[in-house]
Amino acid sequence: MNEANASEPKSNPPVIIKKYANRRLYNTAKSSYVTLENLAEMVREGIDFVVNDAKTGEDITRSVLTQIIFEEESRGQNMLPIGFLRQLIRLYGDALQGFVPGYLDASMNTFAQNQEKMRQQVRNAFEANPALANFEALARTNMEWFENAMRMFAPFMKQSRAAAKSQAEPEADAKPAAGEADARAELEEMKAQLAAMQEQLSRLSGQG
Repeated sequence: MNEANASEPKSNPPVIIKKYANRRLYNTAKSSYVTLENLAEMVREGIDFVVNDAKTGEDITRSVLTQIIFEEESRGQNMLPIGFLRQLIRLYGDALQGFVPGYLDASMNTFAQNQEKMRQQVRNAFEANPALANFEALARTNMEWFENAMRMFAPFMKQSRAAAKSQAEPEADAKPAAGEADARAELEEMKAQLAAMQEQLSRLSGQG
């Protein structure tokens, strides 16, 4: 039993980051203050950390990671489509809210497993540069993947909202479901985003 345990790889414990009332962040492993940019770099390097409130000891890792994303988005590093953000906001308080974290986590894990292959495709496209055809196809595939992921949620969202509306309004059957119209509008918006991306890539191809 001891030999088996000795052969198992030891995982490093997460680095403890303390956040003080003045919003300063302190890395207890290095005994130094850090910034959100430093924490973002730690995430990219695969260094696990936990952020605790220095006064209460409460785990505030989620809010700090969310703040990092907000900072990245505010600098123009936009990765979260408007349609996705709206769908996410609608799911707060929805009957399906409890399923969303696991679904998003599994989706991102799948994406992470394939990201090195995707990076290689991008590198090959730029090195060979046949009008950036591979890059354009990759971008289209990623947008289609995201669109399909959002479409998977749409039927459940419509059913959930339709059931709630039918209980509150007996005459709701005679009116089009608001969730259906919203889902259709978001799908059209994502299609427009895909078309815009493809148009930009086509212009780049013409310059190559």
